[in-house]
Amino acid sequence: LALARARGLVHISVPEYEPRNQELERALKETLDVDSVVIRSVVGLTPPQLRQTIGYFAAPIVQQWLRPRTTVLFAGGRSVLPLALNMRPPEGAYGIRFAEAMGHIDSTPGPYDAEEICRHLARTWRGSVLTMNAPLLFPDRDSCERFLKMEQIQQAMEALTHADIIFAGVGNLDDSVIIDRHVFSRDDFAMLKTVGATGELLGRFYDARGQECQTALCHRIMSLPLAKLRGIPKRVGVIAGRERTAAIVAGIRGSLINTLVVDDVGAAALLQDAKAAQGKNHSRSQSRRRS
Repeated sequence: LALARARGLVHISVPEYEPRNQELERALKETLDVDSVVIRSVVGLTPPQLRQTIGYFAAPIVQQWLRPRTTVLFAGGRSVLPLALNMRPPEGAYGIRFAEAMGHIDSTPGPYDAEEICRHLARTWRGSVLTMNAPLLFPDRDSCERFLKMEQIQQAMEALTHADIIFAGVGNLDDSVIIDRHVFSRDDFAMLKTVGATGELLGRFYDARGQECQTALCHRIMSLPLAKLRGIPKRVGVIAGRERTAAIVAGIRGSLINTLVVDDVGAAALLQDAKAAQGKNHSRSQSRRRS
């Protein structure tokens, strides 16, 4: 091969790789009305490898969304971490404040917790950090409400409501960082299942309509309320794989998410479920008309 190349008989070239699946991005926009960055995946990747792939290829696109002097929220997560680690400040990015949108999951923060992600980005981007300095889950409603009355916490919460963009992982009752860290008790899970919990954002659980499940847990959680989340202009769900499709569709339906960073397998599953749901709704409408 080297000899043939030297004689001019063979030319070797490497075409530019396009990591985005723009056809799926257009389909998501048309079907679910969400903006998206869909990254092509490779068959046989483990979940950690898939998250790394999404983070590596999506970061150069996503980092352009961060403007000077904006407030950027993070809710942490195993898919959010690789994205954050691969983000580099574009030219002219200055004065950005990185803020955690939820309290600490427990007393031993891991690398994919919001606080650690925000501190890393603040160092890399020469920005500032805004932290909650509070646990995610309080033992009771009274202690949580007293904490919320503190001036420091009120100022932090006010800043969060004026954020420009948020990056968050999406969980459910079967798979979530919060689940892995055993934050909730068995009774909590039983209660969430009873009320139809479908997805989790910021430590708050919501139903198939994207509305927060009204349980006693609502008054013990220290994070940006979902009603306030809807006021942030760009609400980015970062997801790897197809296991949380129902949670993502519900989050979109409830206006909790309006932008996705996802792999092509996860995006295809979303489209399949969304079209199936539309078909069921169409059939119900026809049945009502006949009756």
